[in-house]
Amino acid sequence: MRPWLQYDVGARRHLLPWRPGGDPVRSRRPGLTGDARLVVAGQGVRAAGYGFTAVLLGALLAARGFTSVQVGVVLTALIAGTALASLAVGRFGDRFGRRRSYAMFFCGLAAAGVVVAAGAPFWVLLVVALTGTLSTDIVDNGPATTLEQAMLATEDAGTAAVYGRYNAVGAAAGALGSLAVILAGLGPHETPEVHAWLFLVLVPVGITGAILATRLSPAVEVSPGKASTLEPATRARTRLGPSRGVVRRLAGLFAVDAAGGGLVTTGFLSYYFAERYHVSVVVLGWLFFAVSVVQAISVALAPLLARRFGLIATMVGTHLPSNLLLAAVAFASTFGVAVMLLLARTTLSQMDVPTRQALVMTVVTPEERTAAAAVTNASRYTVRPIGPLIAGLVQQLALGAPLVVAGAVKAGYDVTLWGWARHLGLTAGTSVRPPHAAAGAAMTPAPEESP
Repeated sequence: MRPWLQYDVGARRHLLPWRPGGDPVRSRRPGLTGDARLVVAGQGVRAAGYGFTAVLLGALLAARGFTSVQVGVVLTALIAGTALASLAVGRFGDRFGRRRSYAMFFCGLAAAGVVVAAGAPFWVLLVVALTGTLSTDIVDNGPATTLEQAMLATEDAGTAAVYGRYNAVGAAAGALGSLAVILAGLGPHETPEVHAWLFLVLVPVGITGAILATRLSPAVEVSPGKASTLEPATRARTRLGPSRGVVRRLAGLFAVDAAGGGLVTTGFLSYYFAERYHVSVVVLGWLFFAVSVVQAISVALAPLLARRFGLIATMVGTHLPSNLLLAAVAFASTFGVAVMLLLARTTLSQMDVPTRQALVMTVVTPEERTAAAAVTNASRYTVRPIGPLIAGLVQQLALGAPLVVAGAVKAGYDVTLWGWARHLGLTAGTSVRPPHAAAGAAMTPAPEESP
């Protein structure tokens, strides 16, 4: 057995689709504790705010007269800030305190809303972007998500049930935030001042999140007594230790997946549908609202499959066909067919989100969870700015070429993940150690077995 798989034997069972006797792995659906409810609520509040402001951000930059180069620099700074802030949280979050770090993030979010609403100049916007408190996505993978994943892992690191509810609430709240812009009738003809002041919505979002953070119990923190004996306590609580190798491998795989996703961002899909099928902005708004709703349902159903088939099988088994559907969108003859393919793809593509988060939390020690979440989240954002650039080049061949390339790259990620997991014995039944062996395994790594 690999050493990094011995820290939580109960959670490790959920990596395997079958027990040695041939019975499927099943587990009781865990209920949410008070801390988990607070974390999920924090995610929902933040996603609603980001869903509202992400729609407005591009229009606001255009209304202020920023050039395309300046807009690109701001958006790149937002992505870079998300990655840098996640790494900073991974390095210092546990030492400073998860609850305190979480509250400080929301305070920073409120401050960022005030700065943007006040009509800050270009260089100030860049500084704010680099703090990681703003997001170009409805559901972010930034510093707050890093902390939330680590805090939720305390009660469920193996079934993905808690992560399923967590992501479902985020997607649903983000969809409502986006819909609020549509229902308000806001568009590119609104005045810049109105657009700017709408970012004040982040103030109550930040205040609410900070209050939720103060109500979390000490149970979400790393216990000093759990520090690994393989490293000094202070180092183990802020850096990756014995799980460093596997986390880096996962981070590399997730980066490949994110690079493929960067080719087909929401902005690209909007441009593609408008250019090929000449649909209106209102139609696109409702389309992406529907996509967000489907995403919420998808991530809520993912834990059911994970408990039945295991984390790896659920990730690859749903993600691979979704990428084939993504490539097929490029060949749709009508907008209606393209929409059906996109929604079918969305039904499957998001099921790997809660299972991916559960996988990362399962294969590391408890004291490494914050750092592991930070590294894997940051790896996804680090490569994202490359995607739009490559998409623009590939489109010189054909308008829908990025869809095909993205599907191929992401399918390659799925096949590689499956092969890696199979090499480590995670895709077939292997012996599961009895629960009483977990404590000893968590302290002393066992010799590696042959794959």
